[in-house]
Amino acid sequence: MKPLRERLEAAGVHTLLVQFTDVHGVAKGKLVPLTHLDEVLATGAGFAGPSIWGTALPRCGPRSEYYARGDAATALPLPWWPGVARLVGDGVVAGEPFDACPRQVLRRARERLAAHGLAMQTGIEPEFFLLKRDAAGCWLPADDADRLDKPSYDLKSLPRQHGFLHALSGALADAGLDVLQIDHEDAQGQYEVNFAHDEALASCDHLMLFKLAAHALAEARGLVFSMMPKPFANQPGSGLHFHVSLWRGAELAAEVLPAFVAGVLAHAPALAALAAPTVNSYKRLTVGESLSGTTWAPAYVAHGPNNRTALVRTLPGRFEWRLPDASANPYLATAALIAAGLDGLERGLMPPPAVDDDLFALDLAAIRARGIGLLPQSLAEALDALAADPVVLGALGPTLGPEFLRLKRAEWTEYARQVSGWELERYAACF
Repeated sequence: MKPLRERLEAAGVHTLLVQFTDVHGVAKGKLVPLTHLDEVLATGAGFAGPSIWGTALPRCGPRSEYYARGDAATALPLPWWPGVARLVGDGVVAGEPFDACPRQVLRRARERLAAHGLAMQTGIEPEFFLLKRDAAGCWLPADDADRLDKPSYDLKSLPRQHGFLHALSGALADAGLDVLQIDHEDAQGQYEVNFAHDEALASCDHLMLFKLAAHALAEARGLVFSMMPKPFANQPGSGLHFHVSLWRGAELAAEVLPAFVAGVLAHAPALAALAAPTVNSYKRLTVGESLSGTTWAPAYVAHGPNNRTALVRTLPGRFEWRLPDASANPYLATAALIAAGLDGLERGLMPPPAVDDDLFALDLAAIRARGIGLLPQSLAEALDALAADPVVLGALGPTLGPEFLRLKRAEWTEYARQVSGWELERYAACF
């Protein structure tokens, strides 16, 4: 095989987009001429550490520099950006892997899995909205005609957005992703693109590539690509469901799934802080009717065979983790999932009885009578659960764990101090 630089040059690449992911799951990076490829692979592209969310790095001294060291296996030309190839970087500080880099967090979790002779594959299913602002600055679905009460699988709106969706699908395919399907989801202006499962770290890299492509292609068409969990109060929110399987070499390790799922259920409250990491996330994690019938978002800590109303939907040889929403950092959510599942495996936990019922049809008294727990109903509650859970918090490491809690508690405090339009309408002239 030709050296990487020769292959990229032959593909017309002249510039590298050296990309990493911050604590919020947002892609960051810089452009580097291809002539500096060897330097990026050996040392990394340099950044001011304190300018990156979640690093807690100082403003001066040897640990103020953050390097994104390129992973050669991730180098690929970007179809929507001629001449540019993305190269995913791992965080390095003072010449050592940086413990607070989300990709390094997941690398550590993979090593723990490997110590048990296991590997994880995930299929991550991103849901998203295409939005615009009206003349008054209010957010709306980008398609004015996409206003059905029940828009799920609507085949009238898909053709109107075919230009964007086809370009997105083609760009992902050209970048090596196996696009499986595209559909209109349950909310107005909401879509889902599914691509094939892969090794857990690669799946996270694929999701970040999807986000890069979707943002660029939507902006080029005057649209806003949004992975906000729930932009409209009267519509379902956007999930980021994980289909999870465990492997020993080329063989499914289905025998360990019950204990692994038991760990995921046992640590569900703490996992919520990472899988549903925004104030807005908890507008999605409630049970109730929507215009299309249901929210499809879990609120109860339960599992069941092909049960989409449960937190964990079990399927032959795998399970679907339905907690994450579209704002989750995929690396951190996956690492936390591994930590929780391994705790169940190491302690020999067994899951509670499976649930066959439609949990959305049961009232809270019936749920409690069955001993089924509730997920946190606010970011503040989830953060308290994370702070009290050494297994999940420990997966983040000694730097990122406290920093994540600090940043997210500040986010909650800022939100709690806002005065909303609902409050003004309800109280301004009331008393």
